[in-house]
Amino acid sequence: MTTDTSLYALIGGEPTIRALTRRFYDLMDALPEAAACRAVHPASLAGSEEKLFDYLTGWLGGPPVYVQKNGPPMLRARHLHAPIGPEEIEGWLICFRQAWAETVRHPGVTEAVMPRVEALARHMHNRA
Repeated sequence: MTTDTSLYALIGGEPTIRALTRRFYDLMDALPEAAACRAVHPASLAGSEEKLFDYLTGWLGGPPVYVQKNGPPMLRARHLHAPIGPEEIEGWLICFRQAWAETVRHPGVTEAVMPRVEALARHMHNRA
């Protein structure tokens, strides 16, 4: 018997990541603080939600579905078309933090993941 101790398994796997990404984009549509971030997304968020789900699945130690579908993430390069400054980053982080708090109930994982998420979000900065 093997024990999966990946972050993916610890938070509940696919159902939790699906709930997280769904809530994240619901918040992006609803929160005024996320308006700048929402503005750089397409009218329909379905494709963005699916890509974030795929990415987080592999990033947290689950199956590498994003890489299988799209190749290496190269997130910053994939987002260069969108103007991402402090307002977009903070809006994204507000949505992510709230969605995570509402869907992930494992404090140890939160402590491990949130600094990495915040660093990744800030790395996406591509305009003054």
